[in-house]
Amino acid sequence: MKTLEEIKKIREEKRKELDLRVNTSADTREKHILVCHGTGCTSSKSPKILENFRRIIEEKKIENVRVIQTGCFGLCAKGPIVIIRPEDVFYAMVKPEDCEEIIEKHIQKGELVERLLCKDIDNKTVKKLDELNFYKKQKRIALKNCGVIDPENIDEYIAFDGYKALEKVLFSMTPDEVIDVVSKSGLRGRGGAGFPTGKKWSFTKMAKGDQKYVVCNADEGDPGAFMDRSVLEGDPHCVVEAMMIAGFAIGANKGYIYVRAEYPIAVKRFQKAIDQAREYGILGKNIWNSGFDFDLEVRLGAGAFVCGEETALLESIEGRRGQPRLKPPFPANEGLFGKPTLINNVETYANITKIILNGAEWYASIGTEKSKGTKVFALGGNVNNIGLVEVPMGVTLREIVFDIGGGIPNGRKFKAAQTGGPSGGCITEENLDTPIEYESLQAIGSMMGSGGLIVMDDSKCMVNLAKFYLGFTVDESCGKCTPCRIGTKRLLEMLTKITEGKGEEGDVEKLETLCKNIQKASVCGLGQTAPNPVLSTIKYFRDEYEEHIRDKKCRAGECKALMQLHIDPELCKGCGLCKRNCPVDAITGEVKQTHVINTEKCIKCGTCINKCPFHAIKS
Repeated sequence: MKTLEEIKKIREEKRKELDLRVNTSADTREKHILVCHGTGCTSSKSPKILENFRRIIEEKKIENVRVIQTGCFGLCAKGPIVIIRPEDVFYAMVKPEDCEEIIEKHIQKGELVERLLCKDIDNKTVKKLDELNFYKKQKRIALKNCGVIDPENIDEYIAFDGYKALEKVLFSMTPDEVIDVVSKSGLRGRGGAGFPTGKKWSFTKMAKGDQKYVVCNADEGDPGAFMDRSVLEGDPHCVVEAMMIAGFAIGANKGYIYVRAEYPIAVKRFQKAIDQAREYGILGKNIWNSGFDFDLEVRLGAGAFVCGEETALLESIEGRRGQPRLKPPFPANEGLFGKPTLINNVETYANITKIILNGAEWYASIGTEKSKGTKVFALGGNVNNIGLVEVPMGVTLREIVFDIGGGIPNGRKFKAAQTGGPSGGCITEENLDTPIEYESLQAIGSMMGSGGLIVMDDSKCMVNLAKFYLGFTVDESCGKCTPCRIGTKRLLEMLTKITEGKGEEGDVEKLETLCKNIQKASVCGLGQTAPNPVLSTIKYFRDEYEEHIRDKKCRAGECKALMQLHIDPELCKGCGLCKRNCPVDAITGEVKQTHVINTEKCIKCGTCINKCPFHAIKS
């Protein structure tokens, strides 16, 4: 157990000790080697890198050097990442065998390991993290501590103002004042719907009940999304603290976090954060003699996408099959175990402590008139700098894709970006300068969603994309309501028919009609938003649907049934690579002469397209 005075002492002493993490001019002889230990870098052997650094330092008896595991730095495309502070030197794509050289050259001799320095998108070698274009337009609030602290060390969290917001709330604010600050900040739910957070807190506080609950939705199910996972892996205590503040504000003494079991590192670190907070007396009874009680439990989800819907999530926590409830009543009045319940997602909670400490006006000054603060995006797909980005609301998609993301690989052209995952819609080139905010995205048929942002180049088929998302939705539908259970299957069948070259005139109109019926009649958000990818791609790429139906052609060559491969005689050099790699011997031709594809033998596997160095094979 730690008293509040002991917590304050840890904060003061530890912050001095860790000043070099954020102050590149820190007056210290000590060095910290920060190694990303998030899921992405872990899969690329970052645990071995940590082990090697520690072993080498111990064997060589090197003093004043610490090796620290951190959460995600964001630039996943360059992982595993190692940063050395206070110099702020950024080493990219580090391998376990590189540790010896980094220790000998950088740590012992003060020389840079030039070959491991990160190269920016313009191929310019960059020495420091803040020199990378990837970070220049970002503003980290929710991700403030990710990549800075050891997420498994509560003292490091405390050093960077951890649990200071809780102290402020417990000893100098009333529940109404807390809710007022959150309301005036303009924070809206980051789970997708964008409902005002302060209003949700107020509704739950006003609800009558002898017991109330605080719930964190960490059931991040969108394909390509990993924002919440990264916060839990890199800064779990910020969610613990925010849930406690929420509990104080609404009158709850119990909280649950619902996390996907497929996130083992996030689960482990959040449970460790709970255990450490209990050990310090931050969670439990009569916290810091304030009279406030609060405790937390972790509940694991089994990977059902529908459990991202708040009432289905509550059903799952209660031990039943995850299916949405009819609303009203809303969870604020009748939620977990029939009691008033507040539900926010991880990213929403990750903003709370900063708002309490810095004030509502500070947060409201960031972003746009109706969309305040920042938004975290998982940037993926056909973009050079794949990773996690946090930007002020109001930046454009162009800035995210080309300035932060570094543009499209291999010289290809931007075609579209899908926001909101299976529930969202696509943003086309003509809308690249649309501000990223709730209302502006809705106006063009897309949505913010939880933050997945998949970029597509001109090699992608938009009909096939819609089919992919519908296939996901069909698999994830809980089956409770007929419009979603049956309607989405009929949509998928129609899309499959079109991609197989069996489409008929009028199919596009049938798709649109069915989509609108599903939207109107489905019980929950999964069914109501499932048609969005179809409607969005029809709106902006109707010509591709018509080509598939009328001409039996897929211009991108992704729909195999519609592929008719041929070799352009103007581009073919007769190198023979396509012929040698064809698995069914469907290509004939002599060396230095134009080759020919036998379309009857061709199985449309695409091997020849990938092997041809002259891009001579067309579909």
